[in-house]
Amino acid sequence: MAALSFFTSGKYVVDPELRGEEFERITQNLDMQFWKTFWNLTESELLSSLTRISSSVVQVNVTLTVPAEGLSLPLASDPNLSVAVNPPLAHWGPGPVNVRLISHTLRQGQDSAELLALSRPEGPQLSLPGSFNRQTAPLSPCLIIHFHGGGFVAQTSKSHENYLKSWSKDLNVPILSVDYSLAPEAPFPRALEECFYAYCWALKNCHLLGSTAERVCLVGDSAGGNLCITVSMRAVSHGVRVPDGIVAAYPATLLTTDASPSRLLTLIDPLLPLIVLYKCIDAYAGANCQSVQPAQHLDTLTALGQDTVKMLSNFAQGASNWLQTLIDPKAPPSSSATTSSNGATTSSNGPSPSKSHYVKRPEEVQDYPENFEPLRSRCLADIQTPRTPIMKNPFVSPLLAPDNLLKGLPPVHIVASALDALLDDSVMFAKKLRNMNQPVTLTVVEDLPHGFLSLFQFSKETQEAADLCVKRIREVFQQEELPADKRQPGLN
Repeated sequence: MAALSFFTSGKYVVDPELRGEEFERITQNLDMQFWKTFWNLTESELLSSLTRISSSVVQVNVTLTVPAEGLSLPLASDPNLSVAVNPPLAHWGPGPVNVRLISHTLRQGQDSAELLALSRPEGPQLSLPGSFNRQTAPLSPCLIIHFHGGGFVAQTSKSHENYLKSWSKDLNVPILSVDYSLAPEAPFPRALEECFYAYCWALKNCHLLGSTAERVCLVGDSAGGNLCITVSMRAVSHGVRVPDGIVAAYPATLLTTDASPSRLLTLIDPLLPLIVLYKCIDAYAGANCQSVQPAQHLDTLTALGQDTVKMLSNFAQGASNWLQTLIDPKAPPSSSATTSSNGATTSSNGPSPSKSHYVKRPEEVQDYPENFEPLRSRCLADIQTPRTPIMKNPFVSPLLAPDNLLKGLPPVHIVASALDALLDDSVMFAKKLRNMNQPVTLTVVEDLPHGFLSLFQFSKETQEAADLCVKRIREVFQQEELPADKRQPGLN
């Protein structure tokens, strides 16, 4: 209803300044629970049913619960030795990890009793349409391990299964997508521990997933791209096998509040506003404070109810102003009250918002062209940027990782968007890897927003961008085998 108020109120339609102020009001006063719900809309039954109709049909789409048991994997530098991998422990002790297995073709091991014993009763089971042959295909030499995006606070593999089904069909490989625990209930390092444990479990139990895991590619978008890199870094530090390649779409590589040109886009980004970006960083870092202090803490239903009432009054007022401007374009708009983010009520009368609501500081120097008056928001936000040492942890912000960890990474393929607030994260990380002579590619797609993978069926441009990711994954699977010394973690 808040969005409905924004788009349908008459005065917002005719006045772009008021439209901008209303957008600020909405984004500043909505809590993290609203944004989690908003980003999880793709998992609603209605949208899931619609996307299921248009998505590729797969024979295997099963959710699994991997038990919290210690694992033993061979040491990458000496397979005769082994390294112990503990289950996730952070914050509440050992716990299972939920994953989703997607495969266009039913392969050996995917219908085994051992795998089905791990299936979650509330999740989807093996999907075997009548048009498919029940005969199992041989093990695939390749395996994709996927970490979904969502700012570390939202979404699951279900939000991304639409394009994962398509990729499984196009590449003819099984895909294991990890449903890691979300912040703020599970801050760093819980998600990283779960993803790393799922990666190690997949290597050890690849025969159950329909693969020999001769080639393993980590794929993720946004927060998932961060986890692809940090899981590989953790594999380097533990001495276990690193994946054969990483494909990261618009990854977050610097989870600090440092400014950059592309991050200024979040000031006007409707899907990832600056305030929400800081809230996600705050939640993942585990700092128990709000990035933005709202004027009044309201639950979602109450906030939406108040927005509905305001929408009706605003629509009547806006319609009146609109008719008045048609009759007399030079007439000033009728008086209306505006509530700012700090709870103060101010009048919208006056020729300039800055003159009505701002007091010029004595030391402020104005150097503007004649007859130019800059517009300033009437709805000020109290943005408290998160500050915690965890943000500079290399396993939180891989851009800050030391060279010995990054030198052990496999080839990294980054697909970024020119309209993404995290574009500079991708550029800086690719530049750092290139300066270290690490194999890396960076492709920037034009005119697409953050999260374009979830929109891959909406336009030709998003489909082409998703196809580019498929191309990069195929390159990982088809690349020449590296010498043994090049595959040892931490060696140049």
